[in-house]
Amino acid sequence: MSAPGAAARELGTAGRALGVRPAGWVVLALGVTATSAGWALGWLELVALGAAVLAVLAAALAFTLGRQPYAVDLRLSARRVVVGERALGAVVVRNAGAGPALPARLELPVGAAEAAFVLPALPGGGEHEEVLAIPTARRAVIAVGPVRSVRGDPLGLVRRAMTWTDVHELYVHPRTVRLAARAAGLLHDLEGRPARDVTTADLAFHALREYLPGDDRRHVHWRSSARTGTLMVRQYEEARRSHLVVALGSDARDYAGAEEVEVAVSAAASLALQAFAEDADLTALTSGAALPAGSPRRLLDALTRLQPTPGAGGVVALAHAAAQVERASLVVLVCGAAVPVRDLRAAGAVLPVGVRAVAVRVAGDVGEASARADVRRVGAMTVATIAALGDLPRALRAAAR
Repeated sequence: MSAPGAAARELGTAGRALGVRPAGWVVLALGVTATSAGWALGWLELVALGAAVLAVLAAALAFTLGRQPYAVDLRLSARRVVVGERALGAVVVRNAGAGPALPARLELPVGAAEAAFVLPALPGGGEHEEVLAIPTARRAVIAVGPVRSVRGDPLGLVRRAMTWTDVHELYVHPRTVRLAARAAGLLHDLEGRPARDVTTADLAFHALREYLPGDDRRHVHWRSSARTGTLMVRQYEEARRSHLVVALGSDARDYAGAEEVEVAVSAAASLALQAFAEDADLTALTSGAALPAGSPRRLLDALTRLQPTPGAGGVVALAHAAAQVERASLVVLVCGAAVPVRDLRAAGAVLPVGVRAVAVRVAGDVGEASARADVRRVGAMTVATIAALGDLPRALRAAAR
């Protein structure tokens, strides 16, 4: 938010621009031509016409000059909203001078569009506020600002613009759906997953072995030691925390349309937020790079900026990247309907043995709601096909079975 007062006035001074509009250039050319031709031909009437036209342009210039003693503040009701939530912006203009300020026009770029307001004449110390609703129908990062005040002459010959604020970014996060606690057994494992690594202290019992110097005597199995005549200690399989890898395909060729992309992004965001809620370890990937998974806000910001591009890499390359994540227990590949079944089979074969592989495939034309949560086995991969974000919880429950 920009600070009002002197700082805003300085920014306005630095951002002022005086420009002659196309009609002004025509008037200037007409005045110069008429005056020059009149002098050359000795035609005083033509000289007078040219001088009159140039005088009109000079008056237009004088109309736009003068000090604009504004202090302008651009405010957003929130910097981050979810698709469909209400987002408001407000432009507050105060006349920081002692005398009255002339009317002006305010322009505020909002994404690719531009809002325009009429700023009335303000007395010294007077204030005017304009409020606008910012469209949030789709996931996007919307640039709001800068606020410009524009003054021009009544004939539209000259335009003077002054920039008063910085650009603010509004993040429209993807929609998410709340998954059931423990995500139907896919995202939560209270005792971790037993691994093949053997340790001397954990939860999953593995075997007994002879005592070695340095072993903790609390793990001595006295009954077996008495039976064999040799000190025996317990060995355990090392338990690991659940580690979810959410891998979102970002190759535009994997999706049949923009709606599939939005559902896929929302599904990936829902899985990631559930991992945060379950306090599970999380790694988030796209076809091109890793996503910041340190906090829900950072991850959602990154997903909001994500735009699929052709040639970013298919699901097999995505599975190769997921396979490099150490100690992963579950990999969920999120992709579109254009991904062939053979690629899903190949992606499942790429992942390490012992890592559960699930693919969430978004297909907007799978039919009625009763048939949307289609789950089937494709090689080592469990493939859940959904048509809308609301199908995700049921698909995960079916995949867990």
